[in-house]
Amino acid sequence: MSLVATPTRSPALVVAEQLRGELERLGVVADVHEGDGVALLSVWLHLVVWCERGPEGWRYRWWTGRVSQRSGRWIYTGCRALAVKTAAQRIATRYAELRRDPSSSSLPW
Repeated sequence: MSLVATPTRSPALVVAEQLRGELERLGVVADVHEGDGVALLSVWLHLVVWCERGPEGWRYRWWTGRVSQRSGRWIYTGCRALAVKTAAQRIATRYAELRRDPSSSSLPW
């Protein structure tokens, strides 16, 4: 897999488009939004995937639907962009959870 950006496509957009393609193969539609060096995939209510550069390279991050009882903060999970198929499968699983049971996120709305 190539993570090479062209003059008109940022690296964030490249990894976001790769994930969107994998999600589409799994039957999950997502919108891509890019700017300021990051890209977001809007998948479903309470399921937005960040495509960002981390300390070990490009990665995907999304909210698990859980909130820490200790700190009250949202609990996120992630996957390296080089493992795009794994990320897509995990995100598709979370998408299915939310579609099946919208209350599976611990937010009151």
